[in-house]
Amino acid sequence: MEQQRKDLQAWVAFLGHVDIPVLKQTARDLAALHQDEDNLSARNVAQVIGRDPMMTVKLLRYLQQHKHKSQTSEVVQAEQALLMLGLNTFFGKIPPQPVAEEGLRGQIEALTSLLRVVRRSQRASQYAVEWAARRNDLHYEEVRIAALLHDLAELLMWCYAPADMLQIRALQQQDKTLRSHAAQEAVLGFSLLELQRALVHEWELPKLLLTLMEDGAEQKVRERNVVLAVNLARHSANGWDDAALPDDYRDIGELLHMSAEQVMAMLGVGEDPSRA
Repeated sequence: MEQQRKDLQAWVAFLGHVDIPVLKQTARDLAALHQDEDNLSARNVAQVIGRDPMMTVKLLRYLQQHKHKSQTSEVVQAEQALLMLGLNTFFGKIPPQPVAEEGLRGQIEALTSLLRVVRRSQRASQYAVEWAARRNDLHYEEVRIAALLHDLAELLMWCYAPADMLQIRALQQQDKTLRSHAAQEAVLGFSLLELQRALVHEWELPKLLLTLMEDGAEQKVRERNVVLAVNLARHSANGWDDAALPDDYRDIGELLHMSAEQVMAMLGVGEDPSRA
């Protein structure tokens, strides 16, 4: 147990000193916006940032590290963070570098896995915000970002520990009954959830994010919104015939006061599952 804590602390320290990588498309889009005076605005920049979980947390981490004493409320939304910092500060102090694809150049399997988790996170954020809007949640953007960042630790470890992550995946492929956290502890000495909690605390990210990203049993409606969106994105990534999906449809229906059949229709799942 003591060694596990040391391993976890070492990774928290390491990730706290490195620049968080961003997606190549994010770097391109931000560079293009920076040169486009007619379309350069906090809203347009926030839209680019909001598609990239790593760029999102890069911005939030910088804001927390440089917040004024007068800032008493937590800032979760990218546009609000940009308005507080100013676009000049953002482009000068939080450049979209390094690029994740360059860091994993030549490691096709790890890069493919990273991009798969990014896509899954994007889909989870889309589901979460749509359902929050259906529930008339006025703070739907907070729910969206929580879903987008739900698997942040996994993304960072694919960037900085690809060999370990591939080993974890191999263990689970060899033993289909092996739980994710058990495989992670066997290889890393800790679970990715433990790492994520530690990073959120160390980087002083908004406590709301940690609350909304938790997978505990005692979930409130907003937390459940996030977790169900993450579950649907993860299970559907395996194919729309995944065995866990019927339970997802039932749980989403309970959240939105719909039947499982209505949920499937909402998602476009029917005779042609690929439409979803």
